[in-house]
Amino acid sequence: MTDPLTEPRPDVIRIAHAVFTVTDLAASRDFYVGLLGLNVLHEEPGALYLRGVEDREWTLKLEQAPGAGVRHLAYRVRGDADLDALVALAEREGLPYRWEEDLDRPRLLRMQDPFGVPVAFYRESRTHPWLLQDYHLHRGPGLQRVDHVNVMTPDVEGMMGWYGSRLGFRTSELTEDETGRVWAAWVQRRGGVHDLAMTNGAGPRLHHWAYWMPDAMSIIRACDILAGARQPERIERGPGRHGISNAFFLYVRDPDGHRIELYTSDYVTVDPDFEPIRWQRDDPRRQTLWGARTPRSWFEEGSRLEAFEGGWVEPVEGDLRGMPVHVI
Repeated sequence: MTDPLTEPRPDVIRIAHAVFTVTDLAASRDFYVGLLGLNVLHEEPGALYLRGVEDREWTLKLEQAPGAGVRHLAYRVRGDADLDALVALAEREGLPYRWEEDLDRPRLLRMQDPFGVPVAFYRESRTHPWLLQDYHLHRGPGLQRVDHVNVMTPDVEGMMGWYGSRLGFRTSELTEDETGRVWAAWVQRRGGVHDLAMTNGAGPRLHHWAYWMPDAMSIIRACDILAGARQPERIERGPGRHGISNAFFLYVRDPDGHRIELYTSDYVTVDPDFEPIRWQRDDPRRQTLWGARTPRSWFEEGSRLEAFEGGWVEPVEGDLRGMPVHVI
């Protein structure tokens, strides 16, 4: 029997893009482009490809569809050999996979991970000049670049272990109880706090998709913009500061309920002797170092994920269910 720990691991570089389905593309465009200021890289009937000012590729695709959800979450890898290693991994572990293509990405390997999350990997992509210093073109609060994704799962420990052993993700922070059981984990490939976070809950579901902001005042400006547009109800949580990641944050909901985090001020984890930061589950400072009380919706609601053969993955509860909301 092949030992997966001795097999070549694909070199995943970073989180790269997400594909959302939305029920009203015009309303979504008003929100993401008109209010948040994401830039349209490409537009076609029924789809928008968006990016931040530092992104050289599209990082969020919006597709018109009868129902809202997430088609997949994508990572960029270093070379073709890494795609081959992913195919070998899928075949060893019986994971469904197929080849797809999308704008600027001619070879996109679509898989379903063992936890039901639709993921994709690619190497080749056409890149475009960034808009970072084209300040005259900047709109909205200034979303700069894609930062991370957070997925709700009933099996945090299993998912953290699989992404670490199979894909080489390194843990930066985690939440554990008094027995050492892991309730949430933040793992990364590019040397930040996280490309991927896993938090306990009925899943798999998308909790949020996050963009890096240039500073805390740009996040405050996002609040002002939403208030000025008479849409303060889009603000779900924050602004505030997390204990985990040390990030200054704001969570907003799009017209279909997809959750977007605006995020800044975390730290780097590139040193080889970096040790994961451990938080006790019942320490209230880990989720909110300071800020208003978190609403129940933030703990309980998420976007559904597409199943490999179509339709949606049915969320399931794990054996960590029943934890009081204030300590999730």
